[in-house]
Amino acid sequence: MDFHGSSTVILTAFICILISYVLWKTMYRKRGLPPGPTPLPLIGNLLQVRKGDMAKTLMEFGQEYGPVYTFYFGPNPVVVFWGYDAVKEALVDHGEDFIGRGKQPTVDRVFQGYGLITSEGDRWRQLRRFSLSTLRNFGLGKRSIEERIQEECQFLIEELKTYKEKPFDPAIIISKAVSNVISSVVFGQRFEYDDTRFHRMLDIFYETFELMSSTWGQIQSMVPMIMNHIPGPHQKITTLLEELNEFVAERAKINKETLDLDSPRDYIDCFLIKMQQEKDNPNSEFTWRNLVLSLNNLFFAGGETVATTLKHGFLLLLKYPDIQAKVCKEIDSVIGQNRVPNIEDRNKMPYTEAVIHEIQRFSNVIPMNAPHSATKDTVFRGYTIPKGTDVCALLTSVLGDPTHFATPHKFNPSHFLDKDGCFKRNEAFMPFSIGKRACIGEGLARTELFLFLTNILQNFILTSQTEFTEADIAPRNTGFANVPISYQMSFVSHKL
Repeated sequence: MDFHGSSTVILTAFICILISYVLWKTMYRKRGLPPGPTPLPLIGNLLQVRKGDMAKTLMEFGQEYGPVYTFYFGPNPVVVFWGYDAVKEALVDHGEDFIGRGKQPTVDRVFQGYGLITSEGDRWRQLRRFSLSTLRNFGLGKRSIEERIQEECQFLIEELKTYKEKPFDPAIIISKAVSNVISSVVFGQRFEYDDTRFHRMLDIFYETFELMSSTWGQIQSMVPMIMNHIPGPHQKITTLLEELNEFVAERAKINKETLDLDSPRDYIDCFLIKMQQEKDNPNSEFTWRNLVLSLNNLFFAGGETVATTLKHGFLLLLKYPDIQAKVCKEIDSVIGQNRVPNIEDRNKMPYTEAVIHEIQRFSNVIPMNAPHSATKDTVFRGYTIPKGTDVCALLTSVLGDPTHFATPHKFNPSHFLDKDGCFKRNEAFMPFSIGKRACIGEGLARTELFLFLTNILQNFILTSQTEFTEADIAPRNTGFANVPISYQMSFVSHKL
């Protein structure tokens, strides 16, 4: 091809690209969505995301554009609600309008809209109603679940004693203890800490958390049509979740083979009985696929999130031994050393309760919340958000809202204490989200955090040979989940 011919091709291509961009820009502006950074065709605002800092990027754009703005994940607009007032208005005042489940490209290839957390519409309503009822029947919110947690606390304490005060990474042992609580409800049994399959399942949880929050996972969330076909560590998420599905499916098959319709042992049995009862109902969502994926959801949400919060909590108490000492003093004063803590103690321990709340606020485990979507065309603060548009109720902007927390970037239990040292509630405390799709395991998680922490501090002083910095304890406010740094610590007995 001669020079003039090449120039013509290049010029034509440039003009086509320019026209495409102008048409795209005009089309995107005509949508009438809230303002936000200008997107590019196909990749949206991808280039404006700081490497590995999706949640932090969304926080910064909220400061620039205000409490409601639009950010493009690839070609798809996502309306972001920023700060306590906007998030509450969206999820509570407009709760029914934004009750849909938004796109989750890192996991959608596995879940495909099935399962308790990842479904929407009538499927979600059937599964949520059933799950709430069944989990309550098996102890959530009752004395029986407290007894299960107390029992697991004793197993954990005995396990920690075997380390003989030597330093080690507590991550996996904490995950095992917490996951055993939800396991006792879902599977009707706990696992021994040396069970290799159980250990592998927890490795899957942790690795999936890490990959979803990695730079690769965040880019996949924005441009899945590209990243789903590109090799990289993000591709392992699908493999890991499918392996987890195989594990829970095996457990469900064991239940199916030994099922007694008149005597359900756990969540799986109840689901299998419901499947049998509704086998002739064409609109029933009680299917094997929904069972397996709901079990996956329950384990993932009910185990690793609480365990991750505790891991953050230990790190914070290592950094601030004076705060740890105050909690231990309150435990000695209210509970003493001659009985195990119980949930009724919580009302008599304002400082401990404030510390636990601040651990949850500061660690900010799920900073971007689970994605929602508009179920109908919705007018919100003067903007029309079309049906099907994804929305992001940015929890990190609420837990760090300076109008509700005096020192939002500092670990400060005083955020939850009044001038007399009594526990003080804060309406911007919403680590479990709020509204119709708030976490169904909130009550269980709060009970676990209190009982695990008080049982451990009743028996041990937390120490480390490492001098942790402010950067070490700061949550890695990246994408899907905030996972603390790996660290070594010792559990030193303080009983006489």
